[in-house]
Amino acid sequence: MTTRYTKDHEWVRLDGDIATVGISTYAAEQLGDVVYAELPDAGKSFKQGDDMAVVESAKTASDVYAPISGEVVEANAEIKNEQWQIINDAPQAGGWFVKLKIADKSELEGLMDEAAYADYVKGL
Repeated sequence: MTTRYTKDHEWVRLDGDIATVGISTYAAEQLGDVVYAELPDAGKSFKQGDDMAVVESAKTASDVYAPISGEVVEANAEIKNEQWQIINDAPQAGGWFVKLKIADKSELEGLMDEAAYADYVKGL
């Protein structure tokens, strides 16, 4: 499974027509300890670039944008149950935010692969 990244530090990993979405390790490190996260419910649809979720730390609050268009089929139950530490512990594994049924796979082509994202982060 290939992981793609946005300039806003969201990642998306495709499995068939379902995309798992979260924030990058870099973003989690910049946030510091997450103290709150609000995820959308299943059935909600987003267009690429829409505000999709909110994550807050002691330092700041950040919007999480939809890296691709789609409909939420699942939100991470651990995060919904206020187990926000998983976002810090495993942002690109168990700390995923939502799973989307993809509306347009071609939108993935405009996102960065891991090497391009690593270069992008180095320049920040």
